[in-house]
Amino acid sequence: MAKLFPFYKVRSGGLDFQKNEKGPPQNSLFFYILFIALIFCGLILRLFQLTIVKGNYYQRLSEQNRIRELIIDPRRGSILDRKGMVIAKNEESKTDRNDAHIESGRTYGYSYSIAHLIGYRQTADKNDLKNDNCINPLHLGDKVGKKGVEKLFECDLRGLHGKKLIEVDAKGAYVKTITVQPPKDGKPIQLAFDSVLQEKAYELIKTKNAVVVALKPKTGEVLILTSSPSFDPQDFEDANTSSIRKYFSDPSKPMFNRATEGVYPPGSLFKLTVASGALEEKKITEKTLFEDTGTIKAGPLTFGNWYFLQYGKTEGMVDIVKAIRRSNDIFFYRTGGLLGPEDLKKWAEIFGYGKQTGIGFEEAEGTIPSPFWKEETLKDQWYTGDMYNFSIGQGYLLTTPLQVALASSVFANDGSLCVPQLLKVNDEIKPQCKKLPLSDKTIALIKRGMEEACSPGGTGWPLFDFSVSSTSAKIQTACKTGTAESHSVSGIPHAWFTVYAPSSNPEIALTILIEEGGQGSDVAAPIAKEILKSYFERKE
Repeated sequence: MAKLFPFYKVRSGGLDFQKNEKGPPQNSLFFYILFIALIFCGLILRLFQLTIVKGNYYQRLSEQNRIRELIIDPRRGSILDRKGMVIAKNEESKTDRNDAHIESGRTYGYSYSIAHLIGYRQTADKNDLKNDNCINPLHLGDKVGKKGVEKLFECDLRGLHGKKLIEVDAKGAYVKTITVQPPKDGKPIQLAFDSVLQEKAYELIKTKNAVVVALKPKTGEVLILTSSPSFDPQDFEDANTSSIRKYFSDPSKPMFNRATEGVYPPGSLFKLTVASGALEEKKITEKTLFEDTGTIKAGPLTFGNWYFLQYGKTEGMVDIVKAIRRSNDIFFYRTGGLLGPEDLKKWAEIFGYGKQTGIGFEEAEGTIPSPFWKEETLKDQWYTGDMYNFSIGQGYLLTTPLQVALASSVFANDGSLCVPQLLKVNDEIKPQCKKLPLSDKTIALIKRGMEEACSPGGTGWPLFDFSVSSTSAKIQTACKTGTAESHSVSGIPHAWFTVYAPSSNPEIALTILIEEGGQGSDVAAPIAKEILKSYFERKE
């Protein structure tokens, strides 16, 4: 067929044919074909890349979009008291409508009384995630122990996360479960403390700034550790923001664990350590006598015996047993002077003062003064008056209630100092106690003085002739009263009391501190009596 010539539009408005008879250029067709061929080759190369080169990669992406991995939270281990009562527990993990597991909430019993011992949980922050050392790592959104037992035994309580593989459709909706790796629940923890005694102790001090610590002397097991004011750990578990804010803004500091973090002068309870050191260093013997003159001079300062300052009376010649029974300050001023500041410091350290106890909680170390310490810290020299104050547990000496409880229980444990044991002692959990360099004679003398302190004529009058309602038999106790200057605005001293019972075969050693409470015998001792009654009545 003849080819039509190309045409064009002329200015007159009509059409005219070009006079070129060669037709369309052949090279244009070649470029068309080449262009189509290149596109086709590109498609083949892309297909090769998608199916051969990156086929496995895209297949994996497809599988990941179709199959999802869900983390299954384990049930956190329960916390039990020494008798098996459940104090904190978690229910089984719940599942939402997408079959995803939600971490279950924790329920606490006894709330305020156990708070400083058990602690609490909160959602893990960046530091928790970064510094987590447990085998089963934290995941974003997990809760973690922040204080107390919940923090100390976090790795045991946490357990191991499980996994679930599920298939979903293109819209992400659940289709079916492919496989499940079940979680491993956390281990239950059985503590040494007695929840009933703990609650009793807290009820007796809850209106005060106070601490109660009770131990089993032979093992160091912590029977009671409660601090007031306190808080409800359930508020942290339930993220009750308004209550949490109040806890941290409260000037009475309910979040402050006074048992391990508070430091106080131990007052006359420290005389047990001074007596031990002086006897062992041969500065005094059981026959040493000092006359109670009512007061004693140290340069321009006068130091008096409490009995003289309150009643204007003196107590004649005093030996070591009478000095403990009557808490005679004159005897211990003289004894401390013979012992000297360096030996006083040495024996304070032997009894565990000035260092952490090893309980595992946040702890203050306290302060043991010395001439060197005073020069370095206060830029001042050491005076005789400093020695006298040190000798009766006053002045610059600062201790925690837990340190005082452990040091005092040495005499209920035949001269051994124990690491406080939070877990109940059994075949797997062994006590950690060490014998101090104390002779049997020294221990016997101090125990005798403590027994007489809780007998008629001693300072521990609330426990004279102590017995419980279930039996008329007397339970002999051994104790020491203490009163320490608080340096507070009120001017009211701290009240201390330590006691163990029965004195012949001690089962419980109890130490109480009431901040700005007054006389230890008047304020702290009656509280100790009520706790001991509860202990022995339940035992019967």
